[in-house]
Amino acid sequence: MFGLSRVVKRIEQEKTLDEISEPLSKWYSKLTAPDPVKYVLSGSWLGHQLHPMLTDLPIGAWVMASALDVTGGKKMQPASQRLVALGFLSAIPTAITGASDWSESYGKEQRVGMAHILGNAWGITLQGLSWVARKNDRHKLGAGLSLLGLGFTTSAAYLGGHLTLNDGVGVNHTAFEQRTKKWTDVAAEDDVQEGQLIRVTANKTPVVLTRHQGELHALSATCAHAGGPLNKGHIEDDCIVCPWHHSKFRITDGTPMRGPAGSAQPTWDVRAQEGRVLVKAAD
Repeated sequence: MFGLSRVVKRIEQEKTLDEISEPLSKWYSKLTAPDPVKYVLSGSWLGHQLHPMLTDLPIGAWVMASALDVTGGKKMQPASQRLVALGFLSAIPTAITGASDWSESYGKEQRVGMAHILGNAWGITLQGLSWVARKNDRHKLGAGLSLLGLGFTTSAAYLGGHLTLNDGVGVNHTAFEQRTKKWTDVAAEDDVQEGQLIRVTANKTPVVLTRHQGELHALSATCAHAGGPLNKGHIEDDCIVCPWHHSKFRITDGTPMRGPAGSAQPTWDVRAQEGRVLVKAAD
């Protein structure tokens, strides 16, 4: 195991972080609970999580600021100062969206996420102090603070990458489903009642069936956000609500109408034939 991996393992097992992370995540989850807020912060309108896209802005600005500090000389000091400010300002929506995603995590993922937040908090603070120093013509001090802040930010970015690439946080849990393109008999038509959710299997892939306003509909039963069982959720208006984190997917086309899900839920074509319900993956 590499040295950095051992550090992450220690963080995952550090239960003292729970004293901070658990109450903070509960508070932030309640703060961002309204459907429109979660819809925006989770990137449901975008088609995938919003936070990863935003991270490039502050990191890129701060890297360029430090690069100009090293190579640009005095004539580039105003540009460096503006880049530090740009990074600081863009870090605000980045942090807000990231905290929204993090507030839906638990256990070791939440602990690593807490360390990610703390590292970024130090990074943002140091960049803010760097801007103040530069504003007061203490450019060498500002450059040093920027480099130190960038070190914290880079370390935090490593933890963020670990959460996604090692732990699968934010990964679409339906990405590797084997969805058959052949019509498959999955249930008796009489078993699919109005407003009920039933789980069936099509070529080993779980599917949730429902009848909504008299029409048969089917979505993949594994929630794209974190793998929750949609068949154990409920119908609200024209959406299926996941029982785990309350993501909402439109019944007719799987569009996410509330986060934390950012990806659409895969849909299945449905038809009734001789009292049986058949499904196949939608085109």
